[in-house]
Amino acid sequence: MSEKQPQASTTPTFAELGVAAEIVDALASRGITHTFAIQELTLPIALSGHDLIGQARTGMGKTLGFGVPLLDRVFDDADIEELDGTPRALVVVPTRELAVQVGEDLTQAARHLPITVATIYGGRPYEAQKELLKSGVDVVVGTPGRLLDLHSQKALHLDHVAILVLDEADEMLDLGFLPDIEKLLEALHGNPHQTMLFSATMPGPIVTLARTFLTKPVHIRAEGAEESFTHEQIKKVTFQAHKMDKGAVLAKALQAEGRGKTIIFTRTKRTAAEVSHDLAQRGFTVGAVHGDLDQKARECSLQAFRDGEVDILVATDVAARGIDIDDVTHVFNYQVPDDPMTFIHRIGRTGRAGHSGTAVTLVGYDELPKWQIINDEFDLGLPTPPQWFSTSPELAEALAIPEDVSETVGPATKVIGAPRSRSQRDGGRGSARDCARRSGSRTRTRTTRSRSSRSRRR
Repeated sequence: MSEKQPQASTTPTFAELGVAAEIVDALASRGITHTFAIQELTLPIALSGHDLIGQARTGMGKTLGFGVPLLDRVFDDADIEELDGTPRALVVVPTRELAVQVGEDLTQAARHLPITVATIYGGRPYEAQKELLKSGVDVVVGTPGRLLDLHSQKALHLDHVAILVLDEADEMLDLGFLPDIEKLLEALHGNPHQTMLFSATMPGPIVTLARTFLTKPVHIRAEGAEESFTHEQIKKVTFQAHKMDKGAVLAKALQAEGRGKTIIFTRTKRTAAEVSHDLAQRGFTVGAVHGDLDQKARECSLQAFRDGEVDILVATDVAARGIDIDDVTHVFNYQVPDDPMTFIHRIGRTGRAGHSGTAVTLVGYDELPKWQIINDEFDLGLPTPPQWFSTSPELAEALAIPEDVSETVGPATKVIGAPRSRSQRDGGRGSARDCARRSGSRTRTRTTRSRSSRSRRR
């Protein structure tokens, strides 16, 4: 499970907040007993069935903030119809990768409950997902497009959904996703339901829009309004870099002392492919996640990164939202993102759950206006970052790079997840075929316990 134990145990335990014993036991088996601040604040409200907007910094426990009360209520709440194989809860997320992550977290939390969790997203065959839904599911996690497709084909029935969650709600209610969200709301046919919105960032216009379809929602922020989005546990290093020197800068920076798992964000999928290939040629172990890869290859790359088979993941912003890998020590913005909120979600991949981390932003000379917008939005105090090169002593000092490091670290490797040329078909760990072997089905977990065991509160 991606959620980790808070560093301090001053917050109440899940058991003390009245969470079902089966869920408490499942969390405890993962070393999770005490709540994060967002969980402490939202659980009493969510368990009572009220609508809410939950806001907390990235990596501070939002998934269990909605996941625990959702499972608890679906399992044993008199206001929710008895389970009959049609969904009682729907969690909508913006990306396939986040769907997989949230689905796994809910499945692990529900391991002692007779509840079926299904994860539905694009890039997978329709028929398998239709069969899964036909066999009966209680909680569905999915992306809007595939959910609507299956609903239009009458494979996904939403008439009895009693709990609706929008994860990364600020993105879900932006113009790109809003029409799909409106269609999903229509698909509930006015059925009374609890709605929960969770995100790290909730701009005012998004909150105003959200209130149009929530009923007397409580807006909860786990931090005070004065606290910075870019929290102090993340060391931020920002400088201007010439695009012809960025590869060398990156190669040296990746040899910094204490550098562990690292995510490198690019703005375009073409750049992601180029950067991952360049690093592999320099001898680094690299995985890639971007839009030119099929879903199996993307899942393979992420799993290789989680498992430590590769320690560098090059990704477009598909991975900036909700990919919960707790031991990421460094994040690099190889290209400045197009908007400030994306910057926050990117750097939030490190410094998670109370850990420290380093966020490095390479500002191209032509990207300075984009950086200045980000700087102004979050009052970072660096409107014109210094110009550093791969040979600059300031770079080595800021990132603790040892003296005389080379721009290569060994013989060329293959990028996990990258498509191969025909000449490479007989071998190479970077192939899509290898990824397919590595990828297992994570779409469903059905518990076998009898539903009669309902007297389970501590």
